[in-house]
Amino acid sequence: MRRRLIAGNWKMNGNRDSLAELDAIAAAAALAPGVDVAICPPFTLIERAAARQPGLAIGGQDCNAEAKGAHTGCTSAAMLVEAGASMVIVGHSERRADQHETDAVVKAKAEAAIAAGLISIVCCGETQEHHRAGETEDVVSAQLHGSLPVAGGDALVVAYEPIWAIGTGLTPTTADVAAVHATIRGVLIDLLGAERADGVRILYGGSVNAGNAAELLAVPDVDGALVGGASLTADAFVPIVEAAAG
Repeated sequence: MRRRLIAGNWKMNGNRDSLAELDAIAAAAALAPGVDVAICPPFTLIERAAARQPGLAIGGQDCNAEAKGAHTGCTSAAMLVEAGASMVIVGHSERRADQHETDAVVKAKAEAAIAAGLISIVCCGETQEHHRAGETEDVVSAQLHGSLPVAGGDALVVAYEPIWAIGTGLTPTTADVAAVHATIRGVLIDLLGAERADGVRILYGGSVNAGNAAELLAVPDVDGALVGGASLTADAFVPIVEAAAG
């Protein structure tokens, strides 16, 4: 059985004072031994976060595909490891849109992250236009075929985040989530084979909160959640962890 993973993505939010939220989150994680809990703060806070709560998994929000070089403003996977990160998000829809990242770029980043010893959370998801046109599963399948590395095993995680649900308060129906996650599992089987694919966790993301977490986590093939705004405070995030613990 796959362990659930609840990962918080702080995005471009937080400062040193925000790290106090980690204390209650870490305490909740300790009471949920069957759930992996992680927080991905801005890069400036990773080292401080890892030092403050060494028992809590800390991740990065992006990495460069190259190990080093003339890439101003970028962070390598090895740098994340050195700062104390154990995982990294790649291919988030905001980076695909704002930084024009292609599937090939996302795949290269995921491969670099896994090679450096990080868990790689590869994101996928459709726009509202694709959703309305009934193209969700085709779009997600194409993204994954272009973005997923074929190595990594337990170091690979997939996060499905419908773009139209991120930060909007909207969520797909549980039937829709089940259908997309089943499609993702099928793609994983195609790319990795049934045995390896069975070990890859698939997270749902997109306006996950205390009110809907239990229902979403009960959907088949939903192995956890990638949480945005609700991860910024312990009061909002801890109930999601508790829902995952059952």
